[in-house]
Amino acid sequence: MRTSFWPASAQSLLVVLTAACGGGAPPAATPAGDTMAAVEVDPSVVVACVPQRPNMERASAYDSTTIDLTSGLHARICYGRPAMREREIFGGLVPYDQLWRTGANEPTTLHLPFAAEIAGVRVVPGHVSLYTIPRAEQAWTIIVNRATEQWGHESAYTPEVEAQEVGRGPAPAERLDAPVESFTIRWESAGGRAGELLMEWERTRVRIPFRALP
Repeated sequence: MRTSFWPASAQSLLVVLTAACGGGAPPAATPAGDTMAAVEVDPSVVVACVPQRPNMERASAYDSTTIDLTSGLHARICYGRPAMREREIFGGLVPYDQLWRTGANEPTTLHLPFAAEIAGVRVVPGHVSLYTIPRAEQAWTIIVNRATEQWGHESAYTPEVEAQEVGRGPAPAERLDAPVESFTIRWESAGGRAGELLMEWERTRVRIPFRALP
């Protein structure tokens, strides 16, 4: 697993607490060996989700999920929700073993007013995009990237965007008894500072481990 950390300056903190999904310039990478900076933030603030292209006609709804930790911390994930429409999704529309945008249209973006660990990848307060590599018979790969201004399509994951990856980690997948028509991300609390982000579509559920860091 690859991990790297990026700093949370006062400017980047203001961006994450006030900007819309996809807004604001990503902070620069921290040199190897640097530790995560301690930053005081208001953990009650959860940004609103505003699409990059608000006037675009959308076949997929733009939605959000709030991460509510019982410790009193909150975060927000903003994403597009494509529908099955009688199509084969994983292994069909979404190939296995290839980068997937993890939704539709804008990149799936997670706004964090606190440091966290996502699928084993440590991130400081800020905003990051989430990509995945679906797998047929093993854990999915979760990709955490500090770039959020690019369009979400896989073709927009250029070498410049890839260079801004924070890290990659595994997340187990399971089969659902009943199909889920529209791609859904929801929060399941484990109490305290931990829980899981559940990604569900077709007959697949992926459990992304999540915990707030001290």
